[in-house]
Amino acid sequence: MNDCTIDDLILAGVKWEITDVPCALRAKWAAASVVNEQKNPDTKTNTIANQPVAIVPPIAPSCTITQETADSMALRPADIDGLLRMIAELNHPLRSAATQTVFPNIAKSPNGLVIVTDVPGAEDDVSGKILSGASGDLLDKMLGAIGMSRDMVSIVPVVFWRTPGGRTPTDEELSLARPFVSRLLEFLSPRVILTLGATPALAIADVKLATGHGKLCENAAGIPVMPIYHPNYLLLKPSAKRDVWTSLQELQNMLKNQ
Repeated sequence: MNDCTIDDLILAGVKWEITDVPCALRAKWAAASVVNEQKNPDTKTNTIANQPVAIVPPIAPSCTITQETADSMALRPADIDGLLRMIAELNHPLRSAATQTVFPNIAKSPNGLVIVTDVPGAEDDVSGKILSGASGDLLDKMLGAIGMSRDMVSIVPVVFWRTPGGRTPTDEELSLARPFVSRLLEFLSPRVILTLGATPALAIADVKLATGHGKLCENAAGIPVMPIYHPNYLLLKPSAKRDVWTSLQELQNMLKNQ
């Protein structure tokens, strides 16, 4: 991304990710702005621009759950439903800042593929569904290209709440969510994991993007992992789609031969 400019980021929608304002509220403000200008045509206002922009905190808020507690809690549920209920009530430091918990997409994969993706985005925070909006549409096309669909693969975020401003989660935030992600993967029993984005590549397989992009490796449990770029990055840099397509073809061939 060394050749990206501020204009590139704005075109990719990243400017909306640097505030804590949910999409739904911004839509309401925009509508209010239009109504105000209709009532007062001589007074031009910009309701959205006049809203205060929250400063992204550099560190996580005070934690109300310890790592030891998180580790022990994740082992208690006997099935996925019980684990999801626990995640919904988990006193994670990100929970209070997020609009709602963004749950994983749970599906029965015919070939054992599970996707681990980056932190929820602003649209995910509003909808409660992982990989919503344009990034989700692109993911659907990526899955379609290898003969799959969203209802054929489980998608698990590395954390279940949007970080303030969409920033990268802290080590503490990742560590507190990791036992629940690991427990989900244990229940799902993937034969292959596809990671989307830099954070899950590092968290799941200790791989750094872009050097590790598309290179098959194994996680600590010996499960094959294929790290690729997140759909948001592909929206920002369409030229990277070629590399992703090559990696997806390799993944498709591997799944067929299993």
